[in-house]
Amino acid sequence: MESTRREGSQSAQMQYFVVMIDYGRRGREAIVDPEMTRREVISRVASGEYKNISFIHEIVDRAVGDITEEIFAEAALPEILAGGAELQAARFDHSQDLRKHDLPKHELRKHETA
Repeated sequence: MESTRREGSQSAQMQYFVVMIDYGRRGREAIVDPEMTRREVISRVASGEYKNISFIHEIVDRAVGDITEEIFAEAALPEILAGGAELQAARFDHSQDLRKHDLPKHELRKHETA
């Protein structure tokens, strides 16, 4: 657990991170590990372990801050567009439509890989 002391205060602050992963139609998952440090969050984003990130929040005591852009910048990743999950869902819908209309299998594969 990462904790820091406030200036002039005797009590230690609790600090942790919430990483919200968006799986599109399958839902979302909040990853909350009180043992995870900022450095570990950055490392997991940079390595690709965390993908389709909706947001990253830093909680310090009772204050919540959106640090998504900061973490992406520190991980040296380009900003992920909010439309990514919608694009994935649209591809899924398109594939479903093609199946509904009984497109031949070789045509279906062409559309799914595009």
